[in-house]
Amino acid sequence: MMNDKLTIDPWGSAQSTDYSKIIEQFGLSSLDNLVIPNPSRLQRRGIIFAHRELDTILEASRKGDPFGVLTGLMPSGKMHLGHSMVIDQVKWFQEAGGDVTIAVADLESNATRGVSLEEGRRIAKQEYVAYYAALGLNPENTTVYFQSERNIVQKLGFQLGKRTNLSELEAIYGFDGSTNLAHVQAPLVQAGDILHPQLDEYGGLRPIVVPVGVDQDPHLRLTRGLASKTNWFNVTQAKMGLQIGVSIQEDNRKVMGIEPNGRVNKDVRKNIFSQVVQSISSLGFSDIISNPKHGTVNIPSATLRDKGSIKMALLRLERSMGGLGLLSPSSTYHRFAVGMTGDKMSSSKPKTTLFLSDNSETAEKKIKKSFSGGQATIEEHRRLGGDPDKDVAFQYMMYFFEEDDAFLAELNQSYRSGKILAGEMKQMCIDRACEWLSNLSELKDQTSHLVDNFFQ
Repeated sequence: MMNDKLTIDPWGSAQSTDYSKIIEQFGLSSLDNLVIPNPSRLQRRGIIFAHRELDTILEASRKGDPFGVLTGLMPSGKMHLGHSMVIDQVKWFQEAGGDVTIAVADLESNATRGVSLEEGRRIAKQEYVAYYAALGLNPENTTVYFQSERNIVQKLGFQLGKRTNLSELEAIYGFDGSTNLAHVQAPLVQAGDILHPQLDEYGGLRPIVVPVGVDQDPHLRLTRGLASKTNWFNVTQAKMGLQIGVSIQEDNRKVMGIEPNGRVNKDVRKNIFSQVVQSISSLGFSDIISNPKHGTVNIPSATLRDKGSIKMALLRLERSMGGLGLLSPSSTYHRFAVGMTGDKMSSSKPKTTLFLSDNSETAEKKIKKSFSGGQATIEEHRRLGGDPDKDVAFQYMMYFFEEDDAFLAELNQSYRSGKILAGEMKQMCIDRACEWLSNLSELKDQTSHLVDNFFQ
């Protein structure tokens, strides 16, 4: 029997686009069941198609509670349209009330791609952050930092490394005996990137969301697993309501009342559970059943919607006792932006990618040569129609250049019916792309004075 399991490689160029199967196999949640206020173009059109605990972020936004959004950049090339799609999402979260943290992976680009730290800084500022400003990110609520200059990231990655092993990394990433050790280290540093904004000196305990392409989900799965492994208190669904359990770990045995001989100090354990009850009582629950002997606290009236607030209260308690108190990050997943050849967009293939620095002439040449969903002849196209799902020009209109959903739907139908020809679709995309790139270039000049404000 053939193994039909999908693999996701954060560093590879060939990726599966069977998004339904990806959701099923990797335990993602569909956006279909969420009510998203003021959805963006990408959300409305299903380009952002899945999530992990996005409801936590939406609830924080609804209540006006603090939350953060984190993304990163690899300073080794030029920014293309696919990268702008991430910034569109970051901007949407920022406008919904989130603070923004952006990691420059200069250590990883130095280790895996030979880019010097000095060159990495130059690329980050000139090729990325300059466009972040032009695309509308607010520097007053955004912090960009370099991995090489934020030691807590590496320190936290080292601490989290105790919670995993090579077998788990092999299972998540497909590593084997030939894997470069820089690739083994990189995920742990990225876990530090994702989790450190929750630390008190970087904004404090709050939900963090990471918008990514689905090829980056291995990093989120690893990080979520590592964060949960550090938690001293776990919240699970019970037959009635929710149940809190205590996790005894190597670094909290003494705090939890485990004496050197392995016996439980009942007074210490009773005090721990008293603090748990007090933390939960502050949320308004009165039907709390504490059972220190069995190591559980039950809240019969609590629902899954209460899980987030209970979890936050317990993480604050954990921190007061000396633990890390880390909340597993939320995440959203977008479909791959298609390259000019119909494959995944990649900076390493310049002729197949629209860069934000491309001028109108270059953009026109690339789009004219792009993969078409049209028929071989005009006659066949008029009779059989085209396929907008495969047509790069239409895909770019849908992903980047057309805001009006009704017009896009009309365009889709006209192309399928053969009313619009492939060449006409390309010309429409060329006109929109040239206008978009020209406006962006002007905005980049107008916002150049803001770039240094992103680095704090």
